[in-house]
Amino acid sequence: MRDVSVIGAGMVRFGKQPDKTLAEIAWPAVKQAIDDAGVSKPEIEAAWCGTALGGMMSGQRILKAVGLTGLPIVNVENACSSSSSAFREAWIAVAGGLYDVALVIGVEKLTRFGGGTLPLEREDFEVAHGMTMPALYGMRAKRYMHDYGLTPEQLAMVAVKAHDHGALNEDAQYRNRITVDEVMAARPIADPFTLLHCCPSGDGAAALVIAADSVAGRYSGKPVRVLASELASGKYMTGFRDMTTPEITVRGAKKAYEMAGVGPEDVDVAEVHDAFTIAELLYYEALGFCERGDAAGLLEDGETSLGGRIPVNPSGGLLSKGHPIGATGAAQMVEIVRQLRGECGGRQVEGARVGLTHCTGGGISGFDHGACSIHIFRN
Repeated sequence: MRDVSVIGAGMVRFGKQPDKTLAEIAWPAVKQAIDDAGVSKPEIEAAWCGTALGGMMSGQRILKAVGLTGLPIVNVENACSSSSSAFREAWIAVAGGLYDVALVIGVEKLTRFGGGTLPLEREDFEVAHGMTMPALYGMRAKRYMHDYGLTPEQLAMVAVKAHDHGALNEDAQYRNRITVDEVMAARPIADPFTLLHCCPSGDGAAALVIAADSVAGRYSGKPVRVLASELASGKYMTGFRDMTTPEITVRGAKKAYEMAGVGPEDVDVAEVHDAFTIAELLYYEALGFCERGDAAGLLEDGETSLGGRIPVNPSGGLLSKGHPIGATGAAQMVEIVRQLRGECGGRQVEGARVGLTHCTGGGISGFDHGACSIHIFRN
């Protein structure tokens, strides 16, 4: 397997864009990534497009708008892990020598559904009986609070941190700072969550150009090495499931660290799947940033804030940056690439050398999550 680097990154601001088509949302991010890489369009040999709900031939519709047609285009659906799964497939093809340069797109237009919770598959047993993602994560939060003494105030602090970081990100859907009191007083959604405990829905896109290291020097984009690309699927379990530990992330993180030759102590900055406040705390533990039950202490001590030991979600995360689900994995990678290049301005993590992205996809009965992708990068 050849070494592979990201040489171009692009992203559009997340938000509600009901008047734009999927292609109109995505093509500016693609153009930005191509320009950032300094490649000509004929040099891009293949493309992968990740989207969960974007419809048929999403990649072809997007690339038609930038005049990039005729090449192999693969469309990937893996729930919230769609574009990070697309990235893994592109990485395998380049690392394996099939292509030298490839494009990855992540895109979603959730305003087409008119708001509300994500549309899940009604044929699923739990979904058919009323399970939604806020309800599922609400149960996780209640169980964690029972087992480890997490307080409502501590849970609200996750959202406060996210918005503090998001206020510094021009691509974030929400750039307003909030307080613990505001989080707790917001409209109730699913106990113990209020609206501000939950990520917003919206539209958005991100894109990356990757290349084999043997050819990356030909282009102007500053390369960031891919140390690990790990994708795990959930294990089906009947009966009791421990909702306080995401086993798929624990399992995937172990493999990703082994592939990269690093440990959690080596990670300087991370983007994790904080679709709900409790999720970020669970992932601190699952990714090895702290021991079981210690996540709230890590947060309260400022260790996961900008200036702390391991800043998590300097972009604002899903809670503030937004979560157009198919775009999220690629957007996390754009943030980490820019962090490792030192391009993030007021939210820059000083001295960042190793970065991690983590994106899960769930919503089916019997699984912790259906998919989990973890990537590790180094400048």
